[in-house]
Amino acid sequence: MARRALKLASWTSMAFAASGFYLYSNKYLDPNDFGAVRVGRAVATTAVISYDYLTSLRSVPYGSEEYAQLRSEVHLRSARRLCELCCANRGTFIKVGQHLAALDYLLPQEYTSTLKVLHSQAPKSSMQEVSQVIREDLGKEIHDLFVSFDDTPMGAASLAQVHKAVLHDGRTVAVKVQHPKVQVQSSKDILLMELFPEFEFMWLVDEAKKNLPLELDFLNEGRNAEKVAQMLKHFDFLKVPQIYWELSTKRVLLMEFLDGGQVNDRDYMERNKIDVNEISRHLGKIYSEMIFVNGFVHCDPHPGNVLVRKGPDTGKVEIVLLDHGLYQVLTEEFRLDYCHLWQSLIWTDMEKVKKYCLRLGAGDFYPLLACMLTARSWNSVNRGISQAPITASENTEIRNNAATYLPQISQLLNRVPRQMLLIFKTNDLLRGIEATLGTRASASSFLNMSRCCVRALAMHNKKNTCSFFRRTQISFSETISLWQISLHELILRAKGLRLASWVLALLCWLLPAPY
Repeated sequence: MARRALKLASWTSMAFAASGFYLYSNKYLDPNDFGAVRVGRAVATTAVISYDYLTSLRSVPYGSEEYAQLRSEVHLRSARRLCELCCANRGTFIKVGQHLAALDYLLPQEYTSTLKVLHSQAPKSSMQEVSQVIREDLGKEIHDLFVSFDDTPMGAASLAQVHKAVLHDGRTVAVKVQHPKVQVQSSKDILLMELFPEFEFMWLVDEAKKNLPLELDFLNEGRNAEKVAQMLKHFDFLKVPQIYWELSTKRVLLMEFLDGGQVNDRDYMERNKIDVNEISRHLGKIYSEMIFVNGFVHCDPHPGNVLVRKGPDTGKVEIVLLDHGLYQVLTEEFRLDYCHLWQSLIWTDMEKVKKYCLRLGAGDFYPLLACMLTARSWNSVNRGISQAPITASENTEIRNNAATYLPQISQLLNRVPRQMLLIFKTNDLLRGIEATLGTRASASSFLNMSRCCVRALAMHNKKNTCSFFRRTQISFSETISLWQISLHELILRAKGLRLASWVLALLCWLLPAPY
């Protein structure tokens, strides 16, 4: 990597020399407009990170306590440099950095914790740039379209930022405006990243190359929002902003303004008397339905895109789902195999775990795929992932093993269907939310997943038979399976209540009430 970086640096310096005078003499130009500047930053950062690792660790005995301490310091320095590069180059770099931040099972904690700021602290466009995009796309000035328009964005992401505004008819809206140069820069950025084939996460670059054109089309995002709202309309706790098509274009999206606290903001939930367990259950239901039943999956559930609130009319807990630019459409074959695999993992049927991992392309790495999907150790997978929640020691074991098995993980990610990659990202972001809420890997969440798997497989089987008797048989079997899951859940709750009563009785015996 370092050799390639130094090689690229030589021609990058020539590009700098050729464009330097023009850049210096024109104060209106943004340095990011020059590919050479963006390339130069990436090459320089890569070279510095490589040099830091090579020189800082070579004189320290591998495996020693001093080595572990030094390695952690190098990880942290390198992560900060990478974060600075993403913020400087913006656009695609931030998008890739956000994805890396979700890879808790792959990257050291120093990287994931440092890069997580990219979810909420992406660089902002100026009001001049925002006005320019609105003028070019809608043909009017901001003051002609809105009674008021907040200059400070409510949030800025890798590709766009959102402003609160009020229309002349009194409607309060959220205006999503694309960063003006991101379309032009994105193709150059992908080409730049492809110059580094040794990059362990080249599959991530391939996914960005395929998905970026879709994410940059806000009309596509609006269609996705309407589709998922219709698809999940039976969940009265889910709110998706209404799209106002008359003032929406490929670079400007106008939608209903829905407020709330971020899903990882425990203080907000405590102030508003929102039960974190209820939020976790609702979120699990939404995503299980998307993945297993519909095969249409919102793939960017980072905390800035998932809000929680008490409904202004009902007072009931609601989840607001934002940013519908990135969805994964699962093929029926993949979705059904994935259903079977999760059913096998939940009910600890290891023969079927192996069978469906192989069907999903894992080959000899099937234990690794099972561990990555569940974020549990192989021992826990064999014992049953629904038997006990993950512990701090198991979390540490998983992180250590991730570093050890990084080459195998990279091979596995290149083997599995491309659909699996965004599923991994979605799973990782959801686990991060659960970890923050303290609700990770509860038996209830696994049972909700199992219900969706049962329903999805029954729907498929009924659709593929013409026999009334066979459809009735499938429906009966589905009802029995769902009843068994409910009974199992009831037993687990009863055990929990009985344990609580035993603990309470013991405390009363040990600490008798004073007379």
